[in-house]
Amino acid sequence: MIGRIAGRIDYRGADHVLIDVRGVGYIVYVSDRTLMTLPPVGEAAALYTDLLVREDLLQLFGFPTLIEKEWHRLLTSVQGIGAKASMAILGALGPDGVGRAIALGDWNAVKAAPGVGPKLAQRVVMELKDKAPAVMAMGAKANVAPALDDDVTEAPVARRAVAPAPQTNNAAQSEALSALTNLGYAPGEAAGAVAEAAGTDPAAATPALIRAALRLLAPKG
Repeated sequence: MIGRIAGRIDYRGADHVLIDVRGVGYIVYVSDRTLMTLPPVGEAAALYTDLLVREDLLQLFGFPTLIEKEWHRLLTSVQGIGAKASMAILGALGPDGVGRAIALGDWNAVKAAPGVGPKLAQRVVMELKDKAPAVMAMGAKANVAPALDDDVTEAPVARRAVAPAPQTNNAAQSEALSALTNLGYAPGEAAGAVAEAAGTDPAAATPALIRAALRLLAPKG
């Protein structure tokens, strides 16, 4: 299994890059979002990878973080979601957006990905709602870009402009999620409350997130 690629970009396609690793070229398929953040041809890059193996096909898919790779693994476990659909969802929402959409049951956000219809989006939310908290809790530890190999010199990178994503405190969200599950709340229920609270204040510290989530979880009426 090829889990990580680090080398120089030799070619950039519409949905993939060719990365030269010590004279061997690897074609790595990436999402639109990831492609926009990768450096130009001739510069160094590193990606975590997932290898798709079929009888007549071998394809590498690349991700800037381990958390995004884990979301890809979960998404492709849903019936009807292949690698292409998973990359479309991750490209449209990013890993944080996928987690938030699933935790909140927001299948309309998932449906915004190209090629994903409403029934498939609803299936993603329903099947992954209980699995999402574990991946969200990984965020603080796993959401780190892979380092380049020591023998690959990284030149200054002029990356293409990307719309800035909201700054989120992944560590606080993970700690708040853990605290709520320890209090006896169901993982899916806790994840939804933390995601909603973090959406209101992405930079909130752990205590503030817990208080906000508890207010959301309190019985109404």
